[in-house]
Amino acid sequence: MSQPPPTEEIHLDPAKRWRAFWVCVAVAALTILDLTKVNVALPSIQDAFDSSSTELQLIVVGYVLAFGLTLVPAGRIGDQWSRRALFVIGLTLFTLTSLACALAPNSGVLLVARLLQGVAAGIQMPQVIGLIQQLFQGPERGRAFGLFGATIGISTAFGPTLGGLAIAIGGPVDGWRGIFWMNVPLSLAAIGLAIWLLPDARRRSARKLALDPVGILLFGATVVALMWPFLFTTGSPDDNPARWWLLVAFLIAVTAFVAWERHYAASGGHPLVPLALFGVGTYRNGTLLISSYFAALPAMFLLTTLYLQHGLGLAPVYAGMVGIGFALMSAVGSWLGGRLVNRLGRPLVVWGIVAVLACVGLLVLAALATPPGITPWAMAAAMTIGGMGGGLVIAPNQTLTLADIPVRQGGLAGSVNQLSQRIGTAVGTAVGLSLFYSTIYRENGSAESADLTVYHDAYGFGMVAVAIFLAIAFAVGVADLGARRRKRHPLG
Repeated sequence: MSQPPPTEEIHLDPAKRWRAFWVCVAVAALTILDLTKVNVALPSIQDAFDSSSTELQLIVVGYVLAFGLTLVPAGRIGDQWSRRALFVIGLTLFTLTSLACALAPNSGVLLVARLLQGVAAGIQMPQVIGLIQQLFQGPERGRAFGLFGATIGISTAFGPTLGGLAIAIGGPVDGWRGIFWMNVPLSLAAIGLAIWLLPDARRRSARKLALDPVGILLFGATVVALMWPFLFTTGSPDDNPARWWLLVAFLIAVTAFVAWERHYAASGGHPLVPLALFGVGTYRNGTLLISSYFAALPAMFLLTTLYLQHGLGLAPVYAGMVGIGFALMSAVGSWLGGRLVNRLGRPLVVWGIVAVLACVGLLVLAALATPPGITPWAMAAAMTIGGMGGGLVIAPNQTLTLADIPVRQGGLAGSVNQLSQRIGTAVGTAVGLSLFYSTIYRENGSAESADLTVYHDAYGFGMVAVAIFLAIAFAVGVADLGARRRKRHPLG
């Protein structure tokens, strides 16, 4: 079977490598921040445009869906053509769509701009991972992914706080626009730095793209059919159960996609997703683990924020601040994990998941057993423990997952891995929210004016789902650990 032209490893002196790296992770931070900071702005957007609940939901989930749909094709193009060029194109589109969001005159324009902003994020994120693969080798790659994981952890946890601060500064009516305005100067600066500092490793032979248009269409149908029913699950009695029939369409689409990719590869084409990637045990297990982990982590943050805002009456900015300890300790854990991953390997990730599971238990205990005035502080302490564990999961798992993947496929492999995270986020958030709100509807009869006991139950049920997803990630980690040991000692 023919292979796409390889992208060469980049050989730069250390100072230039690290400058390029920091440009990449700064843009990744902007991308991830827009996954979380918009959540706290929904009440302000609703007041400004009199938006329906469906429009508000699409403003959030449309970004995730477009992000996920674009990741794999963009990773494929970046691997074949030029990661720097795709990086700059994605960043330019991100700047323009952020400006469109900030100036949106109505919710329809905002929704379209958010969809295009998700496309931009999906273009640039695979190039970040592919460039890190090209720039670093060996232990230095572990340290680089450690810092990358720290940046992702901080961005995820600080997003709601940053969004709340923008609203507090700009006011309840137009403060939400500041969430998008802040992207514009930062993105313009990043474009200049990317053109100046990022290396271009494309080969002349790679400039003719070998795409898989049928594969792209089948891939899009597969992702939409899988994510759509979960993205529109809120726990409301008005939820349309017919949406779950789309999972049948998903099974048909994924079957057709796999069959086509195998046929296309056998005929000498370059498939959108080389299925041989999933024949690499370390990659398959790492991708499944991180999917389960990301089904848990954003849901944990969202459920905790909802409990603090609705159950205890905290303002959005203060509810978001409860996660600051998680962000800071995640940075420390990622840095430490990046230095230790090549020596300790998979056990590091397994112990990190255990720490996050302990955090979930402590969060529920804080909600149920502490006075309301103490609860935010107790939850902040629990988040600090979870942050250290989270830092030992994301970055080391990224290093272990891509360890056996050729550099020429680094962008594609990283984008498939990122796609699994986005799907995990959509599924986990939908399940957690459904349990949270359905409990309130069941015990209170509506989503309005529930007492604290009802919110205790809603938070507890939602966090059970979080714990189950983390338990799945733990089981995958243990299984992968066993497989690695058997590979090292086949007669043991």
